[in-house]
Amino acid sequence: MRYRPLGRTGISVSEIGFGCGSQGGLMVRGEGPDQLKAVARAIELGINYFDTAPSYGDGRSETNLGAALRELKADVHVGTKIELTDADFSDLSGAVVRSVEGSLQRLGRDYVDLIQLHPRIGEQRRPGSRVLSVDDVLDDVVGAFEGLKSEGKVHHYGITGLGETSAVLRVIDAGTIETAQTVFNLLNPSAGRPVPSAFYAQDFGQLISHAANHGVGVIVIRVLAAGALSGGEAHPLAGRGGPPMGTSSEFSEDVAKAERFRFLVDEGLVGDPVEGALRFALASDDVSTVLVGFSDLDQIDPAVACAEKGPLPPQAVDRLPSVWDTFVSGEE
Repeated sequence: MRYRPLGRTGISVSEIGFGCGSQGGLMVRGEGPDQLKAVARAIELGINYFDTAPSYGDGRSETNLGAALRELKADVHVGTKIELTDADFSDLSGAVVRSVEGSLQRLGRDYVDLIQLHPRIGEQRRPGSRVLSVDDVLDDVVGAFEGLKSEGKVHHYGITGLGETSAVLRVIDAGTIETAQTVFNLLNPSAGRPVPSAFYAQDFGQLISHAANHGVGVIVIRVLAAGALSGGEAHPLAGRGGPPMGTSSEFSEDVAKAERFRFLVDEGLVGDPVEGALRFALASDDVSTVLVGFSDLDQIDPAVACAEKGPLPPQAVDRLPSVWDTFVSGEE
């Protein structure tokens, strides 16, 4: 396993991170013994970053992850997130503190290495849609994070880079946050490189380079586009086919687009679709870690093996823009 700096935090994280959400499903819907074995194997292979959130299984992910880590007496880095309700908009600072306190209780920990804002960010506050304004983030949320940091309950803080691209980039460019999660995959590479002006999905405005300019660690999410880039049948525990994020409006459309990368496997450039997706995301030196949501123990070794192969070969990378050029609005 190789490790990369998580921005300016001083933490080094494994290139593959363990996603504990509903997409993989193991830490939400799996059995305790299976979760313990998977976490133990991940640590054995060198995975040292585990990502969870209060919304994953209504707290079950945090509870299950905490139990496994305590059983293993594991020394790893744990990140979780802030969830907000409509009512929380009247007291954002207090809501941040309450969310962290709840997470610490479920995890059974005195602190988390990383706390991240989960709700979307916009130019204007929209409580009914749970969208925070840039000022909300930089004032109330960051202020609460700083208070929690001074108390030792969180060590570092960041955001999930979803919402309006201009607003998200403004938060990053303010230079305050330490990490940013971003969608970055073969179906939507816009967080890492330019895309056509008529691109079919949200343009994330090369968020990764903005982050690098400010020493902000980048955590890649949705590397498999909720399973569209996985190929094959979904695991029974997986949340495959859930609402797309940063891609098409329908999962079936993402699956159809994913077929256009089939040449990577057919021509022997990668062993399978998952390898292609992971090696693409890890090709960016400014990416700190790529989260993979696991459904069972058997998926962990192959994911780590993919990372060990390094970036996609140049002959594969050179052909990707011709595919992205076909991803335009109004395509049939």
